[in-house]
Amino acid sequence: MCIPGTALSRYINFYTDFAFKKIFGTEANKDLLISFLNGLFNLEGDAAISDVTYLTTEQLGDNIQERRAIYDVYCKTNRGERFIVEMQKAQQDNFRDRTIYYSSFAIREQAVKGNRERPWDYRLSPVYVVGILNFEMGKSDDGEYLTRVKLKDHKNRDFSDNLNFVFLEMPKFTKKESELSTFLDKWLYVIKNLYKLREQPQALTEGIFRKLFEVAEIASYNPDERSVYEESLKNLWDLNNCLDTAKRSGHDAGFAEGEAIGLEKGREEGKTEAKIENARKMKSKGFSTKDIADITGLSFSEIEEL
Repeated sequence: MCIPGTALSRYINFYTDFAFKKIFGTEANKDLLISFLNGLFNLEGDAAISDVTYLTTEQLGDNIQERRAIYDVYCKTNRGERFIVEMQKAQQDNFRDRTIYYSSFAIREQAVKGNRERPWDYRLSPVYVVGILNFEMGKSDDGEYLTRVKLKDHKNRDFSDNLNFVFLEMPKFTKKESELSTFLDKWLYVIKNLYKLREQPQALTEGIFRKLFEVAEIASYNPDERSVYEESLKNLWDLNNCLDTAKRSGHDAGFAEGEAIGLEKGREEGKTEAKIENARKMKSKGFSTKDIADITGLSFSEIEEL
């Protein structure tokens, strides 16, 4: 299978599941993930992350009724910190609450079985949730694409360093190659523009970026890898189309229904119907349950029943 248009791109699209997992989620390329995290948190020298161990990405609840969490990338550093790295392709209802819920699995899995003589003392290793967002969390004119969140008290004093969130709103990152001033700038430029580039930019001279462009070059893939990537790219295009359709159908259905039973109620019911219909379409096209849940806000059980 060859999707029209893929021949025009020399490098893979970072926003596809295939690209994200290949670049950030594989043992052979974990130095790319380490480089990105060190750049994101400005870690150098002895403070820098030197190694990561990949952990299972599927987190189960205490029983079959409890909702699961499936991470894109989940790892532990050589110092014991846990990093959840997510590529979020579209806005969803209760996005912030979902992020907090996902972080709870990385916290509670640290509990160890103790005994009466030596019970667990609740000591935790830091947890960091990194969200690379292909949407804006909220409309603002400040142009800030990087948001850091941690636990503070009412006087803005640090309460704990053990739960941290970092959100990168990629649509707000608009720097050109000539404007890249930090290592993080370079990483964000690559994430946003990789599939548009025909060659490695001169501003990205570090060795780690040479490896990145080698890993990302489509021509180097065997037929099976290329087929998987093209299917992942097709899913991304279908997803974007579904999102556009959902916006239109949710708006139209909401207002039409609103004429009969009240504007606000009609909007909500229209949105719900649009979510279900688009979830059904995405499921028929082979989207993962996680992606469908992330995009529509429906639960895993609701999606599996469709």
